[in-house]
Amino acid sequence: MNNNSAKKRERQNKVRRMRNKEIKSQIRTSVKAFDKAVETSDKEAATAAMKLSFKLIDSARTKGALHSNTASRKKSRLHAKLNKLA
Repeated sequence: MNNNSAKKRERQNKVRRMRNKEIKSQIRTSVKAFDKAVETSDKEAATAAMKLSFKLIDSARTKGALHSNTASRKKSRLHAKLNKLA
């Protein structure tokens, strides 16, 4: 029995899983930086962190690491926190 295609799919899935894990980790890190800036009421730092977060979220959505609705929800919540700060 030949199962080379199954082995290849396993290799591809592993690469994609690791890539998605890295992308999501970067998003979580940037959101934590945003939350920290909001806690300290530093609007300029929060705005900069939000821009970076938006860039990473949009990139993840484009690459397929995040669903479109998930990306929109995350961005909306970040924006709402920033507006609440003002």
